[in-house]
Amino acid sequence: MSNPFVEKISPDVGAGEKRLSLNERLALISLMSEETRRGGSDSPLVADLFDDLWNLVDATVSGARIDRLHSDGHNNGFKVFEIKSKIGESLGRLNLLYLNKPIPCYYLAYVEVEPPFRKKGLGNLVLEAFRDLLIEKSAVGVLDNIIPRQDPTFDIYLKLDWKPLETVTECPVSDNADEFYMIFVPPSLGCRDLKDPVLKLVHHLKRKRPSIDMRDNEFMVKRTIEEFRDLYAGLLTYFQDGLLDSDPDPIMRYMFTRFVTKFLGFRRRMSRLLGYTGGESLEQIVLDSRIRDLPVQSYAPRALSESPSFVTGDRELWLHLPEVLKKHPARIIESQPNYRRPNLISWLKVRERSSSDVLTIGDLLDLGFDPTRLKEITLGNNNFIFERVQSRMLRQVERTKAIIERIGPRMDEVRINSTRLEANPPLLVIRDRGNGYVLRRKVAGIHWEEAVDQLQADPALKSLNESISADRMIASAVTKASDWVRSVLDKEEETVMDLSNYFVSWNIETNQPRINVDFSGAYPETIWIA
Repeated sequence: MSNPFVEKISPDVGAGEKRLSLNERLALISLMSEETRRGGSDSPLVADLFDDLWNLVDATVSGARIDRLHSDGHNNGFKVFEIKSKIGESLGRLNLLYLNKPIPCYYLAYVEVEPPFRKKGLGNLVLEAFRDLLIEKSAVGVLDNIIPRQDPTFDIYLKLDWKPLETVTECPVSDNADEFYMIFVPPSLGCRDLKDPVLKLVHHLKRKRPSIDMRDNEFMVKRTIEEFRDLYAGLLTYFQDGLLDSDPDPIMRYMFTRFVTKFLGFRRRMSRLLGYTGGESLEQIVLDSRIRDLPVQSYAPRALSESPSFVTGDRELWLHLPEVLKKHPARIIESQPNYRRPNLISWLKVRERSSSDVLTIGDLLDLGFDPTRLKEITLGNNNFIFERVQSRMLRQVERTKAIIERIGPRMDEVRINSTRLEANPPLLVIRDRGNGYVLRRKVAGIHWEEAVDQLQADPALKSLNESISADRMIASAVTKASDWVRSVLDKEEETVMDLSNYFVSWNIETNQPRINVDFSGAYPETIWIA
């Protein structure tokens, strides 16, 4: 089937436009919405509508070119190359730090290609243009190759005449095995002895590394907020009539719920960015009150989905699940009670609301997280938790599961002071309505970051925290557990496991930490790695 959106685009569209216009976004949302409503064979499964929208503009990639108008701009030494298509679409960018002493140098902070245009050869195109710039400016190029050595693309720079920095300095420039600096020397500097000036350059770059990371974060936050703002404007305009209906369209509810959960996820992570000061605050995005009042729709309407399927895990457990759950996983799982985490319980108590009340999109914004993502369920005599994840995250779930199952038997031998380590891997994974549902044992614990938040913020826990520094005790124990995990993993596995996988003992009913106390101090009873 032809793509009507692409057919409407003229190659003569002005090259000054950097982003999709509102009308173009509306066309894309309309196409996706109408195609998925029809449920035809050509319609994609909607695992994430916002990611799939971009598949309709792939044809613009072939006209990509580099806009050098911004290459000499000044931003505390940082310079940005913008990648554009022939119709002016922003496809990505090259972020550089310029140093003019002891020799002219462009440090490549990172190459960023917009998600929908990745894996289409743009990375090579950008690097070729960067090489041309270095030749034109008679400047060396330096970068830290962070691509894992076993990755097939590790030698992408070697093919473009980059070489290890040690070939110039004749000595190692870093004691860190994870740092692999490379250099490009333009022909005009090929006959010069660059050993001393390059060593000085590396010294300057290491001193500036925190600034590099902070500036990168500022750029990324600003662009991400712009994308949220533009996408929200498109959704609001497209669904403006639907927001007047007394019975809101499930597709509209689903799309706005997806938008808000992404928004919340980014807001949580933004505070962890090195050097981020809040200058590009997400508070500038204010949702219309009609959207805030929409009931949450966490899974795709039936028209947007394929048949449910068992993905992986304990097949015996799958076979013994209730038949209605196997036939309608999303509907049955989403109807279960939300996991009674302390943050949710206290929020409900303050507002005198029940856990059975239907949550709205505005409730998610007030909470700061999506409590519907975790559901409690009893199967037989055992208690479990279903976690809803996006389908595209299932590969990550499987990788984590394999690691935990491999190292789990070794945890019996480990003690972090007096804290036990236990594994809580996924038992099975089901796919339905654009989501993956991951089943795990329900443990007597909460995420370690929520435990720290409770100890620092809950009035009933503050005195306990002041007396034994329980927040620091938990953070220290999790850090040591993480250190042990890293010690038994290889480099590739380390990138899969992070601190989001750790849970600590907690009494949910009394909202109290479960702590062991001995002559040497106080420690969490158990840390689970999930």
